[in-house]
Amino acid sequence: MFINLLNPVISGATSKSVTDEEAIELYLATQNTNYFNILYDRYSQKVFGKCLSLLKSESRAQDAAQEIFVKVLLNLSKFSGKSKFSTWLYSITYNFCIDMIRKNKKNIGVLVDDINAIGDEVIDEVDDAEILETNVIRLKKVLNEIPAGDKAILLMKYQDEFSIKDICGILDKSESAVKMKIKRAKAKFVKTYNSLYNDVA
Repeated sequence: MFINLLNPVISGATSKSVTDEEAIELYLATQNTNYFNILYDRYSQKVFGKCLSLLKSESRAQDAAQEIFVKVLLNLSKFSGKSKFSTWLYSITYNFCIDMIRKNKKNIGVLVDDINAIGDEVIDEVDDAEILETNVIRLKKVLNEIPAGDKAILLMKYQDEFSIKDICGILDKSESAVKMKIKRAKAKFVKTYNSLYNDVA
């Protein structure tokens, strides 16, 4: 699916025994792209999956995933190690996809904060279990129906298990703003689920 921009990865046995952090250290010390390829092979499909989920176009997702890994390669020295590499990588992935959506004129307002998105009504708190216990097929259907911004923040919280602090960094929002966005996204999820499956008790 991907056109590997780098050299063939080193042997499977070796690559599996190297942690993400070790691969980064070895790459930065030697500039041997074989070490970066360990990370590429380990995460390329996951990054592509996240891009496809948000961009809803295989070709755009492929282009995005390639650009994301080029960006990661160029900025690897900036990885501080304060969080897991996967968290840092997925943060870049979400930011990149969100920027792509913002630049798409057809979706110009899809990620803009809309204070009146659900009207002036009080938003009821949705229990996490309502999302976590949703049938997988229905979960994918509902996530594809809600706005990309809401989908992204729900994936960050429930799929990638990002902390509120991580999400604040990705979205460049305050903790209270992120908590409200999550609350609204959960409300939209439940509302959309009920509209799609209102015949089910």
